[in-house]
Amino acid sequence: MWGTKFMKIAVLSEASADEPRVAVSAAMIKRFVDRGASVTVQAGAGDGSRVPDKVFKDAGAAIGKTAPATLKGSDVVLCVRRPNATQLKSIPKGALVLGMLEPYGDKSDLEAMATAGVSALSMELMPRITRAQVMDVLSSQANLAGYQAVIDAAGEFDRAMPMMMTAAGTIPAARVFVMGAGVAGLQAIATARRLGAVVSATDVRPAAKEQVESLGGKFIAVENDEFKQAETAGGYAKEMSDDYKKQQAELVLAHMAKQDIVITTALIPGRPAPRLITKKMIAAMRPGSVLIDLAVERGGNVEGSKAGQTVEVDGKKIVGHKNVPGRIAATASELYAKNLASFLETMMDKESGELAVNWEDELVTATLLTRDGKVVHPNFTDKA
Repeated sequence: MWGTKFMKIAVLSEASADEPRVAVSAAMIKRFVDRGASVTVQAGAGDGSRVPDKVFKDAGAAIGKTAPATLKGSDVVLCVRRPNATQLKSIPKGALVLGMLEPYGDKSDLEAMATAGVSALSMELMPRITRAQVMDVLSSQANLAGYQAVIDAAGEFDRAMPMMMTAAGTIPAARVFVMGAGVAGLQAIATARRLGAVVSATDVRPAAKEQVESLGGKFIAVENDEFKQAETAGGYAKEMSDDYKKQQAELVLAHMAKQDIVITTALIPGRPAPRLITKKMIAAMRPGSVLIDLAVERGGNVEGSKAGQTVEVDGKKIVGHKNVPGRIAATASELYAKNLASFLETMMDKESGELAVNWEDELVTATLLTRDGKVVHPNFTDKA
């Protein structure tokens, strides 16, 4: 029998029109209700993910007509993006707020959460350790971004992706080049291969070569002695010499001239996205080529890309969709809801189901931004 002190969970409807995802699923609601919690979902929260209020209600949630009604008395608030100033006013002091809270954004937004008195936990800061894998929102959403990048590229490309042998002749397969073989890049490679493209990829980490080749891609890099030593014990890339960078740029330039589609995926937390593709490289590509910049919201990997726009330069399209996981919101929401629920369950008493946060838990210390009216995360205390 679960405890009599019910934990109240509130799920907000996202304030931004650019955010169609929702922070809960029917399955997660049922899971929490079965553990003795009450869940209130703001009306319309699931509309962007094609989940009507009735689905949440049937799973055991109450539906709040407004944000204040939804948030009243809540112990935990689940959201996708950081709550805005209006929403923060209605969140009870001391409540936990779990979401992708964009800690590297404007420091005044961090201060606002601190002033509101909430304990804000930012899912982007989840440590990459075994027990936290199911809570890793960056991986779950990057996977979908990599998939969707290929789908978007195929939609913009005015030729077929696979090789086709017809009575009228043979159509060659499209050539796809993926820059960055992290979670998004590896999924992009796999998806492009499934569509029948000839795929190549590059990354500054030597360990990526085997991963790329295991998916059927060709690895492109200057594989000299410096490259072989270019990874730290923790698996991160080392800074390369100027000479190596020059050699790699020349190799990529020559390779890009033969490509139909290029997908860039390089992001560095808390810093602008690295510039991977210059106008000179784009000029070398054939008319009709497509470039997908998954880092466009952080300044972009591609010179000339613009957030939220598709730019055409000399017959080549540079696509800069914002919130790419949100383009497949139904799937993205399911995975994100599982990430959040898995984290919240680590802060619940296993016997009673009540909220019992261990503030010393490494998952909490890694993600906790604000508590008791202060910015407490060591990475942001000076900035705030």
